[in-house]
Amino acid sequence: MLTEDIRNSAIDIADLNQLKLDLNCLQPVDAGEYIAQLPKKKRAIAFRLLNKCQAIDVFEYLPPDVQEDLLNSLHDIQVAQIVEAMSPDERAELFDELPAGVVKRLLQTLSPEERQATATILGYSEGTAGRVMTTEYVRLREGLTVGEALSKIRLQDKDKETIYYAYVTDDNRKLVSVVSLRQLIFTFPDVLIREIASDRVVKVKTETCQGEVAHIMQRYDLIAIPVVDREDRLVGIVTIDDVMDILEEEATEDIQKLAGVSGGDEDTLSPPHVTIRKRLPWLLANIVLYIGAASAISPFQGVISQVPVLAIIMPILANSSGNVAFQVVSVTVRGIGVGEVTPKDTVPLLRKEVMAGAGTAIALGLALGILSLIWSPPQDRWVSVIAGIVMIANVLLAATLGTLLPMGLKRVNLDPALISGPLMTTTLDALGFFTFLSMISFALHVFKG
Repeated sequence: MLTEDIRNSAIDIADLNQLKLDLNCLQPVDAGEYIAQLPKKKRAIAFRLLNKCQAIDVFEYLPPDVQEDLLNSLHDIQVAQIVEAMSPDERAELFDELPAGVVKRLLQTLSPEERQATATILGYSEGTAGRVMTTEYVRLREGLTVGEALSKIRLQDKDKETIYYAYVTDDNRKLVSVVSLRQLIFTFPDVLIREIASDRVVKVKTETCQGEVAHIMQRYDLIAIPVVDREDRLVGIVTIDDVMDILEEEATEDIQKLAGVSGGDEDTLSPPHVTIRKRLPWLLANIVLYIGAASAISPFQGVISQVPVLAIIMPILANSSGNVAFQVVSVTVRGIGVGEVTPKDTVPLLRKEVMAGAGTAIALGLALGILSLIWSPPQDRWVSVIAGIVMIANVLLAATLGTLLPMGLKRVNLDPALISGPLMTTTLDALGFFTFLSMISFALHVFKG
């Protein structure tokens, strides 16, 4: 965390010497957080106080919009130094956020090697392993000894993003095996790499989706995973820090979709116009959906006028079934997201949710029945029986749909999180209101003629 003194410096950057000392003593991620929170006009001042190495490290931790602002305010030489020093995957992520003209200009400032590495990553589709991989990895030849491999790592691979794993390839760059740094350190120098390297390599293709990459690394407890092309040639690696970003992004998108927020790029501190743009479409769509629920009520206005207690019971009925549906959908989407369940598990998962839903439905049905009994006048106490029955039916339906719909979407390769809370709740409201009022109407016709 930032110290209170440094936070206060953000208000008026008066003592620049002290601020310079403080910023250069911070961890890059903390310095980046501090600079990002400054007013736009002061960011460039604070960033220029960083020494060259600190500035390069801090830049990668800044939000894309702040990075773009700084690039526009820095001299071309400073920009070239920063962009050149970035890792290829971070550079590609930055270029994704910049205008095409700016990207073209920045590419020209890169060395041929870095330009090629960046162009390679940008050539892959968004959301794939190729787009988030880095081309900075340790590659060894099969014929090397352990001593030769360690010498190569010391002399040539000091700038690689990670050296915990070294990847062994043949003369055509095809991935053959993998060896860990631990194995190299604790093996005699004259032992050949091929004798200790493992040929059981967990790897992914360049076109593998990012979510699957994250789940594979999570499953096998890897801190890096090799990426190969269609000819099985090693082209890069995905590291654990990238996977953490992927998992956070996926979780954010799923939560926002479940809550009915369009898109996946609204941050907590997003400007008001971004918040409006992301939320308003869903809210307007929700009004349209509620027209359906209102339409289910409209034909029964006379029934409600005859039994006024229905106006008290109906919101409870709708809220309870909607909450059950949201709970089930959330658990199911989360299970699919982390790989705990697949469409093959639909039947056992449905059985479990229906059994749990039955217990919940009976309890909620009894609660609503008792409340209806208390609130109803003596001549309308029969309403409590119907209210309890409809509550049980609606909760069971909520548990069923909350399981089947996400699983169905996953089976046809669509995002299960598309089943949003507002959509499910409104659908259940319409069905519940229609069923409840239809039964009440029928009962009135039978008992009161």
